Amino acid sequence: MRKFLKHAVKAAGIVHKRVTTHVFRHSFATHLLGRGTDIRTVQELMGHSDLNTTQIYIHLLGDHIAGTKSPLDQLLT
Repeated sequence: MRKFLKHAVKAAGIVHKRVTTHVFRHSFATHLLGRGTDIRTVQELMGHSDLNTTQIYIHLLGDHIAGTKSPLDQLLT
């Protein structure tokens, strides 16, 4: 995992930030929820026994919780 992460960080051109596997884990969960993945699925993938732990990532998403879009937004794209 560390070799992959080191390679991915270098390929992305991230040079002024420290990226750890823990940061990668948070990003993974946040992106899954942002794309509309069911929170129970994310809970299982992250290995959380308590759903409250997983719900922390929802607060990082801002206005569009868990990728929810207005039906009007979907018509315009």
